[in-house]
Amino acid sequence: MYLYYGILVAGISVGCVSGSPTLNLYSTYFFYPVLYGPVQIAVSLFFSLLAFRNVRRIVRRQVPIVRRRLDRQMTAMILTRVVFFVIFALPFTIYRMYIINNPPSRSNSLQYSIGLLLQTSLNYFISLNNASNFYIFMAISSRYRRQVKCVLVRKCWQRWKHWHCMRQNEVAPANPVTITSNDDFD
Repeated sequence: MYLYYGILVAGISVGCVSGSPTLNLYSTYFFYPVLYGPVQIAVSLFFSLLAFRNVRRIVRRQVPIVRRRLDRQMTAMILTRVVFFVIFALPFTIYRMYIINNPPSRSNSLQYSIGLLLQTSLNYFISLNNASNFYIFMAISSRYRRQVKCVLVRKCWQRWKHWHCMRQNEVAPANPVTITSNDDFD
């Protein structure tokens, strides 16, 4: 709990600003360089290499062709995912380590505005890291595309159609005429 003492909500900036030197040291030398950057990259790379080795071993064994093809697709998805993770996470990590140690001065409004623009852009860029999985998997795996199509078309579309088309094809006049007396027909 001692690390979080001194966090200030910034007036104009995006997010919070730390006023604690201990939290700045922790973020600079442990969180961003170790936990957020290399550890995640190393774990992802390790498991992608294990998957790649598994596919190489499956090729030598008597495994059905369909299973081999699916394992190749999975390996390609994992390796591509690791590459995109490095591309998206590295700029954000480097920027955060720099900005914690060298906060921009509010007296120079141009430099401060450029820093805010860069921070907002990198926050958007890091959020693409999470959204990119869907697009990577859609581009690489035919099985994933079939599964998404099955879920979207068969299940979601049928539910939507059922909810919005509850009424049967009933025919009714748009403006019903009401007759109040028989004098109109005489």
